[in-house]
Amino acid sequence: MENQFTASEVSSLRSLLDIEAIRRLRLDFSLAIDLRNMDGVIALFTDDALCEYGPYGTWEGKETIARNYREMFEGETVDPPFTSQHINTNHTVDILSDTTAKGDCYLIDLDTSTPPAENPVICFAHYDEEYRKDNGRWRFSRSSLNFLWPQRQVLPDYS
Repeated sequence: MENQFTASEVSSLRSLLDIEAIRRLRLDFSLAIDLRNMDGVIALFTDDALCEYGPYGTWEGKETIARNYREMFEGETVDPPFTSQHINTNHTVDILSDTTAKGDCYLIDLDTSTPPAENPVICFAHYDEEYRKDNGRWRFSRSSLNFLWPQRQVLPDYS
């Protein structure tokens, strides 16, 4: 059988599948935020997750993350949908083990309700993250957001 994969190729394919699942996790997060689907957002974090969000604070544990996201978007509706767009780009992912990975990506946050003559950019930022496979599904175990513009607010160890 000439078309069989080597053990090394199978391992590489598994890594690629995990990388794609993690990239999908990041996209699912942005879509859920833009639709104000807080249950969808919260489901993407491990129970012991850590969020380091600069001016929004440090949130430890899924219950705190859930409470803070719900408070942050309380009363907001999505009629019409996508009044904000969290656009992610340049996502890199490194698989560390069968159940852990790290990655980073850029965030461009836009306000789509801004009149055309005004600047719709809310911020430019950089996510630095850790992921863990939890019950067969990749989730955020740490999400650190370093704000780069309009006001630079980065974590102390950010270089």
